[in-house]
Amino acid sequence: MDNSNLQNDKKTDSNKKWLVFLIIGLVALVGGVASFLFVFLTPPKEAEKVSFPKIPSKEATDAVYSNLTGEALADASLVNAPAFCIQTPNGTDGARPQAGLNTAGVIFEAIAEAGITRFAAIYQNPNSAVIGPIRSLRMYYLQWDTPFNCTIVHAGGADDALAAVRSGGYRDLTENYNYMYRGTYRNRLWNNLFTTSSLLKQFNTDRGYDSSEIKGFARMTPEESNKKRINNLVKEILDITKPASENTSELVAKVGSASFRFGGWGNFNVTYTYDANSNKYLRGYESGAAHEVYNCPNEDLGEKNPEDVCELTQMAPSVVIAMIVNERKAADNYHEDITAIGSGDVYVFQNGDVVKGTWRKDSVADQIKFLDTEGNEFKLAPGQTIVSAVPNYGSVAF
Repeated sequence: MDNSNLQNDKKTDSNKKWLVFLIIGLVALVGGVASFLFVFLTPPKEAEKVSFPKIPSKEATDAVYSNLTGEALADASLVNAPAFCIQTPNGTDGARPQAGLNTAGVIFEAIAEAGITRFAAIYQNPNSAVIGPIRSLRMYYLQWDTPFNCTIVHAGGADDALAAVRSGGYRDLTENYNYMYRGTYRNRLWNNLFTTSSLLKQFNTDRGYDSSEIKGFARMTPEESNKKRINNLVKEILDITKPASENTSELVAKVGSASFRFGGWGNFNVTYTYDANSNKYLRGYESGAAHEVYNCPNEDLGEKNPEDVCELTQMAPSVVIAMIVNERKAADNYHEDITAIGSGDVYVFQNGDVVKGTWRKDSVADQIKFLDTEGNEFKLAPGQTIVSAVPNYGSVAF
């Protein structure tokens, strides 16, 4: 073979190798430049956000709140809907479980006689298919009921209370089988007088009672209450300048339980356990039983036994109040005499905390005010509120 041709072939192969290396180098260079531009010129992704409960910076200007519960109303016309104050027993002689009590906006609890408690339950625009049982009226219940401008619903009562109703111009619905009925469930014994939302509304319609001017308790808005709740429940206020020493997502109530002793039996002394998720207080009795009531559908079912048409649910108010009252036996040495107009100590449990202060009611027509230690009226959280009149010989523990 010609040596010159062999040398030319080797030169050609060498040139081809250098061309390949050059092309590979250029590709690598272009890729590197592209990667550099992508990394340094592409906008960075947003950092992953941590979710925290949101508190509105300002409240809706068109919101209308219930004067009874402080909750927002879907229909502003309901703010003056008629109210009903229903005397509801709590004995172990067939009164339990009550029907519809979970739908009352405000409930007063006090001893009626012999250490047995009874409720004055205030409903506005009631929506329970069955409500009751219904029992007799006491003077102190009437004095608590009056500021709510309600129809007084009862089955007789103490002489002084009945005289006050008759002479005081109250809307009065006592035992009346046009608007009430007797249940047939035999375990109820004499605690078998019921009514329905439809019958109550019919009574008001028949007498032209079309509204109620309710004097309610001072209330926080839902937004104010939610902010207070979060502040009460966070274990550690978040400090973004340093790592948190504990898990700030844990919710821990400052005061997680309460018990009220009326001085009598464990069947009537009550306990409350705070549930942070629902922001409600699960109600039970010192005996260990949950306070269950019948939750009845919002429809006209006719005159039914609650046992036949309703389902059991545990009472779980949003606000629990222990109002210390002067209490003694009445002149008959059987019924109770409670001072409802005046003042005394009060414990208000809401949003996972408790505030101790003073209650004050200046007259029958005036609503109760709850005052802090400096004498300023403080607001209740929205939602169902149970006010227990704990005798001065009883106790409150938490």
